[in-house]
Amino acid sequence: MERAGRSSTLGSSDEVELEPSGNSATIHLDMTAGGGSSSSDFNPFGAIDDVRFKTDDDLPDVMVPPFFSKYGDFHTIDWQRDLARDRLRHKMISKKKVDFPLGLLQSGWDAGAGWICVLFVGLAAGATAGIIDIGARWMSDLKTGVCADRFWLDREHCCWSSNDTFYKDDSCSAWTKWPWMINYYNSSSLLFSFIEWIFYIVWAVAMSTLAVLFVKIFAPYACGSGIPEIKCILSGFVIRGYLGKWTFIIKSVGLILSSASGLSLGKEGPMVHLACCIGNIFSYLFPKYGLNEAKKREILSASAAAGVSVAFGAPIGGVLFSLEEASYYFPLKTMWRSFFCALVAGIILRFVNPFGSNQTSLFHVDYMMKWTFIELVPFALLGLFGGILGSLFIFANIRWSRFRKNSKMLGGNPIYEVIVITLITAAISYFNPFTRKSALSMIQQLFDRCEDQVEEDSLCDQNKALSIAFGQLLWALIFKFIITIFTFGIKVPCGLFVPSIGMGAIAGRILGITVDQIFRAVQATPGHSEYFTCQIGKDCVMPGLYAMVGAAAVLGGVTRMTVSLVVIMFELTGSLEFIVPTMVATMFSKWIGDGISKMGVFQGIYEAHIELNGYPFLDSKGEYPYSTVASQVMRPSIHRQVADEMSMSDLRELKNELSVITESGMTLGDLESLLRQTDFNGFPVVVSQNSMHLVGFITRRDILLALHTARKTQPYVVTNSIAYFSDGVPDSVPGGPAPLRLRKILDMAPMTVTDQTPMETVIDMFRKLGLRHVLVTKNGKVLGIITKKDILQFMRNKDSQ
Repeated sequence: MERAGRSSTLGSSDEVELEPSGNSATIHLDMTAGGGSSSSDFNPFGAIDDVRFKTDDDLPDVMVPPFFSKYGDFHTIDWQRDLARDRLRHKMISKKKVDFPLGLLQSGWDAGAGWICVLFVGLAAGATAGIIDIGARWMSDLKTGVCADRFWLDREHCCWSSNDTFYKDDSCSAWTKWPWMINYYNSSSLLFSFIEWIFYIVWAVAMSTLAVLFVKIFAPYACGSGIPEIKCILSGFVIRGYLGKWTFIIKSVGLILSSASGLSLGKEGPMVHLACCIGNIFSYLFPKYGLNEAKKREILSASAAAGVSVAFGAPIGGVLFSLEEASYYFPLKTMWRSFFCALVAGIILRFVNPFGSNQTSLFHVDYMMKWTFIELVPFALLGLFGGILGSLFIFANIRWSRFRKNSKMLGGNPIYEVIVITLITAAISYFNPFTRKSALSMIQQLFDRCEDQVEEDSLCDQNKALSIAFGQLLWALIFKFIITIFTFGIKVPCGLFVPSIGMGAIAGRILGITVDQIFRAVQATPGHSEYFTCQIGKDCVMPGLYAMVGAAAVLGGVTRMTVSLVVIMFELTGSLEFIVPTMVATMFSKWIGDGISKMGVFQGIYEAHIELNGYPFLDSKGEYPYSTVASQVMRPSIHRQVADEMSMSDLRELKNELSVITESGMTLGDLESLLRQTDFNGFPVVVSQNSMHLVGFITRRDILLALHTARKTQPYVVTNSIAYFSDGVPDSVPGGPAPLRLRKILDMAPMTVTDQTPMETVIDMFRKLGLRHVLVTKNGKVLGIITKKDILQFMRNKDSQ
């Protein structure tokens, strides 16, 4: 049975009234919050929230589900129950269409609520991304200097006002370096470089320290990428506070600080988390979504698409990312709303224009050439390299993250860890021109073609390319790979997209330089093949293209994305002509990564972190490789009368088994004892302990609400009162305890399978129906129960054997 992550509490909206009828206590529920009257012809699930009936005669034979519900922290939502609630709510609103004009207006508002909500999400996500990009760019340049006349400008915009610059990274008089601020102007001296190095380190450490302090004090959930948790939330897992307003505020500020500090991380993953925070906040303006967890995930899926859209300037890639990687439940209407949300977010980001390029693509390239078929070989090699490098990264990062999680020294001192990693990163990065600049600037330089480079660039100087640039790139690749292993997972907002793209771009540029030199050497040989004909501007090898393909390969090896990755890279660079090379590298990277995964390494970095954190996530893309049936995976039931005779040590083992409730014969005190001794989220109700024939299922929350209210409002309901989950309630004895009727809170149609049902079928039921649990029966008798956690634990045990 799924465990309750925290003790259940009764909120103000959980009002349940018990009124006397005869000599028995009956549960009465309020439906006024739903805005309509009850309907007695609809009973997919039993519940006790928000429906009121005045007397026993008013109680229908079937129970009406409430419109909205709450779940505890670290619980899994009941998709079928929530969607049934929404269908009932929609049915009630549809009946009011005849009430002109208010009923018609309410119906129209309800129909357009989803579009209005995703419109607000898109507007807010685009504006948030623009502010973060502008703030991060300005603070990143603070490590090297400041614009003395207008301190609020970053280096590039500051130098625009100066007429003494000839190319992008050329020095300008308007930009004041830190040694100049302390009146030291001898830029050729070693002391000048040392002062710059000290300021570079101090600014980097100060920014990252401030970021980790904000996270630790105000919003612990604001750290990390957020995509593993978003995948779990979209699959139905509830993490209270993870998408709250404080998480949004602190992660926005922390993301600016951490990305500007120069750490090997990116803003793209956290932008998905921020967009989902925005979606969660705006969903509460529309009760249709805010108070129904299943419907809310439609908004969160659209928000995830908007997050990728503003992170990369890739609206279509964002929709495909949400479909392929993030979302668990993705109906057609959600795809259209995701498309609209990503579109609005992209338009707002283009309007804000944070980079001043007037382009939607983050790394726009313009290669005036075509690739040749012989180049498919190095493209495939890049895919091979990306798959291997990605698998090595996943293996090393998970090992380090597990050590960090189990170590009191690291786990209990996240601030010191961040300071040390930032200090090492800044101290070493300064001496390499490719790692000293921001990751986005480095990637743009690696993607650019040499014809566009006006400045003295060792990447484009054929006399220096192999001697200087090759060595610098190789050192940058090794350093980036090692430091990112330790950086991803620290307690600051940190993404993995940009570091992966950066490593791939470096590797691709190295291979591009090598292939270019090979082509030139072959061309210098008389009688060479026409395949090696290189005409500048037409068919020449472009190392920048190899950098772009390598970026896709490594990112695919780390995340195991395919279709969405290719589209994101296309929108990221605006290079439609080179989709085929990108597809080749991505597929080879996927094949190699999946092949290594079968040898014991995790599927992708996000799935690996989900497993590391123990989230109950059942991957829809995974396969169940074992030939088992339901009875081998279920947790068997036990008898309460046996449990009452157990010692405290035995009761601990009891919590791993299934407990049942009889439809009659158990007292209120027995139910309270059951709730104290176990922390299950629900209990099967059976005819008797001897027969074990299934009657229904009741959730822990429903029973807590009923017993709490009975104790509070009805003095004649005492510990010895008998609880009945059936219609046959005997008359109470005068002067004796009153019986407690609980049939109306019973789910009379729980999901069941037989003991010989193949587990492949059971897993498909969990994936496609979004089940929380399924009961295992034989000839109508309860044998046990299966939850997501049971399936995952069984698979882990099998893998470890």
